[in-house]
Amino acid sequence: MSDAAQPTAAEVRAAAEAVKTALDRHLAAVERRSGEEDPAVYDAFNELAAAAEAYDELLYDRYDEVTPFEIPGEDTLPPYTGPEEPSALSVLIRRDYAVAEPQRLMAQARRVEAADEEAPDVEASGTVHGALGLLFGEFEPDEIASRHKEFGLEEGDSTLWVTAADESADPGEWLEAPFEEVDPERVVCRFDVSTVFDEEFDDDEDIEDDEDRDAGLTELDGDLDTDLDTDLDTDLDEDDEPARLEADR
Repeated sequence: MSDAAQPTAAEVRAAAEAVKTALDRHLAAVERRSGEEDPAVYDAFNELAAAAEAYDELLYDRYDEVTPFEIPGEDTLPPYTGPEEPSALSVLIRRDYAVAEPQRLMAQARRVEAADEEAPDVEASGTVHGALGLLFGEFEPDEIASRHKEFGLEEGDSTLWVTAADESADPGEWLEAPFEEVDPERVVCRFDVSTVFDEEFDDDEDIEDDEDRDAGLTELDGDLDTDLDTDLDTDLDEDDEPARLEADR
């Protein structure tokens, strides 16, 4: 960062004063707490977290120094305000993937097409878009998650939210916009998976681990390529008819 872009000492001092003010407000809100989930305490907590994060960033930019405070991430949920005994629930799942190997993806989609006797004459497996539609239409999301490498996909972040409801929705009620009315305050629990949670290795182990990982990936790529070639060669049975997908499983 250039000197011109660095914050001034006065800006850092002002951020420090803002932390002190937010700290006093948080303590006052706690002292006046009206219940276990007092919204005033929640708001004061968020203000303190924002002030501390701003100060930490300015302090680092100006003086290359950090604070000992751990600032909660933005994925922190607000206090639960839903029913204590929910009569219905919704499970919301998001899984992100990168299309790492398009050719492998389309090859797997061709196997699905070959096994479907009622498939239309137009081949959808010739494009990544069409191949994704075929695979996600044929396999359950959990199976794709467990076999994503076979389909040329690379896992990204994932999250699962369990939200409480007062009653079950009527059939077809939310299908037009299934994810628009998610209330974070009705989330009973959530489970996140991300590489940002992985523990960092010690500096002394980084080089050795990288070499082992590269060797393992090279061996894995060879095995996957061999398996894919073998699977594609055996898609036809002895009568040159498409092998059923169930037989491949």
